[in-house]
Amino acid sequence: MIALQEMTAAGTGVEIPPHILVMDDEEIVCKGLEMVLTEEGYDVDLAMSGRSALETFADKEFDLLVADLRLPDIDGMEVIKLVKEKRPATEVVVITGYSSVNSAVDAMRLGVSDYLLKPFSEDQIKDSIRQALHKEAQENRTARIRNRVEDEAKKYIQKSEVLKVLTRTSDDSDFWVDLMENGSAALEGYQLTDEAKAAIVSGDLAWINRNVGELTQKQLMFIYKRLEREAW
Repeated sequence: MIALQEMTAAGTGVEIPPHILVMDDEEIVCKGLEMVLTEEGYDVDLAMSGRSALETFADKEFDLLVADLRLPDIDGMEVIKLVKEKRPATEVVVITGYSSVNSAVDAMRLGVSDYLLKPFSEDQIKDSIRQALHKEAQENRTARIRNRVEDEAKKYIQKSEVLKVLTRTSDDSDFWVDLMENGSAALEGYQLTDEAKAAIVSGDLAWINRNVGELTQKQLMFIYKRLEREAW
């Protein structure tokens, strides 16, 4: 179980297992690999299409991609290419039931770690992933762990700042007016991304619920008033 034995975030005392995304349009394959790899101690996400895989990669960081090549929407090789362009340190293991010399050559050119033909055994996929993860230099993995921890810290700060702003709108009428009239200019001094500022100013409740969580009635007052104003 290399995941829990080797992956400890520096300075946190928290064990972080390698994060793996399984991309395959067959549910039975996805669920089977999820069960096998989770038992090995890995953190596993699933994607049943190329588009879903790319969206997941945009939101999260992964150590390894297990990639089928034949997908219902985007060619699996194209997904691998895009992943490698954006995050070249991500390891890739190809699994396919439609192998060819050309696809194998293309995969290796993109830097994949292994190319497995379906059906493969549990031992084969476990060995392939273990070897792929061991290819990486330890310092690279440590850096990714640190980045992951820092990303979580940034998300926490962002959530805290949004809540601070919304709470202030109910306690400070001058701030309420300033925010209503001047928009994001009133948010200088807060540690907010442009996306968060836009969500507050426009009253984007869907974004706030997704990225911050449920709000109290007190915190919702400004959002509701903003939406009422837009409706008029």
